[in-house]
Amino acid sequence: MDYDIIIIGAGPAGLSFAKLLSATKLKVLIVEKQDEKSLANPPYDGREIALTHHSYNIMSQTGMWNKIPAKSISLIKDAKVLNGNLNDPLFFDHRKSGKENLGYMISNHLIRKAAYEVVKPLKNVTLMTGVEVADVRTDDHCGEVTLKGGQKITAKLVVAADSRFSATRRMMGIPTAMRDFGRVCIVCRMALDRDHDETAYECFFYDRTMAVLPLNGRYCSVVLTIASEHADDILKMSPAAFGRDMTKRMEGQFGNMTLDTELFPYPLIGTYADRFYANRYALMGDAAVGMHPVTAHGFNFGLRGADVLAHEIQAACDLGLNFAARDVLQRYSDAHRKATWAMYMGTNTLVALYTKTTPLAKLARKSLLMLGQHLPPAKRIIMNQLTEARG
Repeated sequence: MDYDIIIIGAGPAGLSFAKLLSATKLKVLIVEKQDEKSLANPPYDGREIALTHHSYNIMSQTGMWNKIPAKSISLIKDAKVLNGNLNDPLFFDHRKSGKENLGYMISNHLIRKAAYEVVKPLKNVTLMTGVEVADVRTDDHCGEVTLKGGQKITAKLVVAADSRFSATRRMMGIPTAMRDFGRVCIVCRMALDRDHDETAYECFFYDRTMAVLPLNGRYCSVVLTIASEHADDILKMSPAAFGRDMTKRMEGQFGNMTLDTELFPYPLIGTYADRFYANRYALMGDAAVGMHPVTAHGFNFGLRGADVLAHEIQAACDLGLNFAARDVLQRYSDAHRKATWAMYMGTNTLVALYTKTTPLAKLARKSLLMLGQHLPPAKRIIMNQLTEARG
């Protein structure tokens, strides 16, 4: 074999997986179509990632957390969920979770940079950048990756972390449920006149969904989801007009809101693979589960999956067993499915309900919020999902 494991995709999930494998001393190759300069210094892309405590633990274990400047780590202490307007929010108090905060906010480009920095020095990991995969196939003995240009590379196991639109997933014949929400997610950073009190706002308005997430100082990350046919109307707004519109929609909660970056649009498509493995092949990150951002679990699930698969491989190596065996990969697949399926389906159901504006849907939306407000066990379940306190 050329390598023990080939990882396709050097996003944060793939890189984290490589770092988590470092204790095994397995020979690992990461194949990435971006050039290395882009990995070492990724540009700001508007995305601020909400991280759970479990993700904090994994990032600390890999050394990624210490690579991120403390001033760039923001806290989410409390959260409010609003339906239609700002009245009567469902309030999540961090003190009820037993944690000092519900979660953390870190810019996506800083996470990517940190992941690259902890992997680059590893002696057992090789980065091959600026190349694309043309084909993947496996047999009883190995996996074979063919690059565009014709080079063939073999490994005992191939792991795909190549986005929710994974080409290699299709090559390996793994069916995937895909849901196009018909909406666009527009993200940006905004400056505020008033303090946000480290509180996240999830606003299910009747024409759009809007998250206002706290960043250090008087800044916030705005995540706006809107029907695709109306996205251009938002993207063409002047910075001043966008700021006025946001200020009005938040009823002056933060005083004037001023656009601090450009607007970054992303189409909203959710994906869930039927299974997360095939013969000598495994899926992780968005290639396994591509989440709608409303519950902010996408990257958290990517880290969790990387951690679970790395532990299964480590356990097999410790026992002198074949780490690419079907039963090893199936245990990973089963565990990751158990951790993600209910949240994926629940998120899609929530989005479907809270993007409808019929009288019946409005009544159901209000009833659901009241249930969370007045039924402590339901609220605790949601709180546990937010913090992954038992992760």
